[in-house]
Amino acid sequence: MAGEMNRILVIGATGQIGSELVSSLREKYGDDSVIGTYNTTEPTGDLLDGPTVRLNVLEEERIGDLIEEYGVDSVFHLAAILSAKGETDPQLAFRVNVMGTFNVLEVGRKFQLNRVVIPSSIGVFGPEVPRKKAPNETVLRPTSMYGVTKVTGELLGNYYFNKYGLDVRGARFPGVISYKTLPGGGTTDYAVEAFYKAIEEGHYSFFVREDTRLPLMYMPDCTRALIELAEADLEDLNYHADYNISSLSFSAKDLAEAIKERIPDFTFEFNPDERQRIADSWPDSMDDSPAREDWGWEPRYGLEKMTEDMIERLEEKLD
Repeated sequence: MAGEMNRILVIGATGQIGSELVSSLREKYGDDSVIGTYNTTEPTGDLLDGPTVRLNVLEEERIGDLIEEYGVDSVFHLAAILSAKGETDPQLAFRVNVMGTFNVLEVGRKFQLNRVVIPSSIGVFGPEVPRKKAPNETVLRPTSMYGVTKVTGELLGNYYFNKYGLDVRGARFPGVISYKTLPGGGTTDYAVEAFYKAIEEGHYSFFVREDTRLPLMYMPDCTRALIELAEADLEDLNYHADYNISSLSFSAKDLAEAIKERIPDFTFEFNPDERQRIADSWPDSMDDSPAREDWGWEPRYGLEKMTEDMIERLEEKLD
């Protein structure tokens, strides 16, 4: 059995995933048991229902101080510079994504934490990977700095598990679609932007080709997957920092037409930019059978259900 999670630190709590993960964790573990941290984006709304403090993940000593101050036994490390933004400043992406992860792992080792959860990404894949059903174990030669840093994070996580017995866990997430917080510079941002533009302006110009097909996931499935992986029995896990996890896979045109079914006046076009190169280096689907077999992963949202829920919630938010 894995050590229990009682006091949880979420690093990157105001990001796209973090803002909703904190709420889910607090609902399950209690408001005071989940400490959210932020750096550049100030917390708002229900993030303020429990402890929320500023943290720069490059400051290892500060992470340790928070572990001691709040009696933390588990960490979800979500702070990262994403793929498209990482190409505009690869040096920053390396520092935040690699050195930040190293700092978290070092603190985990020194304080003998029960759990360290560090999401990985489809960004670890490169053009050599099979386009369909990319296997869990395959060659990893990403062409973006983001991908390079995520491969490094996986290797570090597995190293700390094997070398120090630190219980590090992670899944390779696809692009995440959510209504609550805008994405922060990823290649799959079009899958969220299209909904906002459809409702607010009635038109969207996709920055990828219409036939671009990438793995994606709706936020409720994303947060549930992270918590289920964190809570799984350690002896059931055959992988640690590098589980493939899959949910949705559809083309940009499929998404546009699904939105148009519900917003008939919606118009769209496709004008690929530099992000198309990154998208072309990733597979269009992943084989996540190890996650399904080891800890029972199963998505609950398909394209139609996700689109309907996303539009309903965004219309309420933007009204």
